[in-house]
Amino acid sequence: MIYNWVVIRVIIHPNVESFIKDLETSTITKGLRYIDLLEKFTFNLREPYSKKIGDNMFELRIQGKQEIRIFYTFMSGEISLIHGFVKKTQKTPSSEILIAKMIIKKLTV
Repeated sequence: MIYNWVVIRVIIHPNVESFIKDLETSTITKGLRYIDLLEKFTFNLREPYSKKIGDNMFELRIQGKQEIRIFYTFMSGEISLIHGFVKKTQKTPSSEILIAKMIIKKLTV
């Protein structure tokens, strides 16, 4: 039997790495587990773990003591974690979405 596996690498941008390091330990643990799920299921990761936000922009939805979101995109055969924030309101702030869109734009130029 032959299996064809596609491995997609997760790239954590420095701003996201700094963001994760500043979180509470339990949130870091949960966040890393969600990142592992993203790496394993890629495009197939859905709610409650992931949600599509826009054209090729998604959010990891980490809930717990701290509720956080990490925006990511697929490009060049990789998953790029591009922006993270602590969620404090019911709706994702448009300012956070705008930041993520600007980062994506910089990455594609």
